[in-house]
Amino acid sequence: MIDEATGAGSGGTPRGQDGRRLLLVHAHPDDETITTGATMALYAAAGAAVTLVTCTRGEHGEIIPEELAALAADRDDTLGAHRAGELAAAMAALDVRDHRFLGEGRRVYRDSGMAYAPDGRVVPVPDPRPEAFALAPVGEPAADLAEVVRELRPHVVITYEPGGGYGHPDHVRAHEVTMLAVEQAERSGAGGEGWQVPKVYWIVLPESIARDALGTDRAANPFLPVDPSVPVPSMVVPDREVTTRIDGSPRLAAKTAALGAHATQVQVRDGYFALTNGIGQPLFGVEYFRLVRGRPAGPFDSSGYETDLFAGIA
Repeated sequence: MIDEATGAGSGGTPRGQDGRRLLLVHAHPDDETITTGATMALYAAAGAAVTLVTCTRGEHGEIIPEELAALAADRDDTLGAHRAGELAAAMAALDVRDHRFLGEGRRVYRDSGMAYAPDGRVVPVPDPRPEAFALAPVGEPAADLAEVVRELRPHVVITYEPGGGYGHPDHVRAHEVTMLAVEQAERSGAGGEGWQVPKVYWIVLPESIARDALGTDRAANPFLPVDPSVPVPSMVVPDREVTTRIDGSPRLAAKTAALGAHATQVQVRDGYFALTNGIGQPLFGVEYFRLVRGRPAGPFDSSGYETDLFAGIA
């Protein structure tokens, strides 16, 4: 368990020295803070080595502030560099000191962009760039990530579930790349000797939270499509499929500051944030996961959820 008062792990070791290693893989700048920011800040403060790998620089993300609209004129360089700067500021707010872009120093994976079907579903754009992350043969970025896994030897890896949270093609590809990389990293290769990751988690949201905490008004709930015939986002799962609940509430202020750093795509106010759709969403300090590699281990909360990502790891 984490001692929030001292910022130490269960062994009482000072921050940065407790030996636990956590690797998160996200698709674009801001994804990491929205879904896992409190968890990242909590474990960083408690002494774990937290590393973020971001697959693209979010070059085709939408821009909210009018004063930043000019960034869209040169998305690959100007907007990409600007969003990389926002990400650096967000990581400083979360006190995450190791951040990398996938393939850094070797190749650049571009934001694939996304479009909307008439019913509101997220779909791929009809003409993605040749360098789009979603078009890369999965083995190439997986090899890049497997090198990082061998180098860092993480105890825990976190990424999206197979649907990529809400269907963005880069999120789906990030899931595929991560799962393949974890498998490839078990064999020695670039980065060092083989490493078997003890625990792998997918980011999810319990259905009860999506409905109860956010309300059932479909026009005001980003997790309930306006068209009832459209499935809810894939990250919203029945409560029974959730294995792990991380209470990062003590670090909610850090998550809020980090999300505010992503000013091109996020507006933050009074405990809520909004993306380009303008729908306010509460800033959660509690984040949920599904363990897909390894076994759940106690301590468990009253709902039977794990309360520590590293539980059960020697």
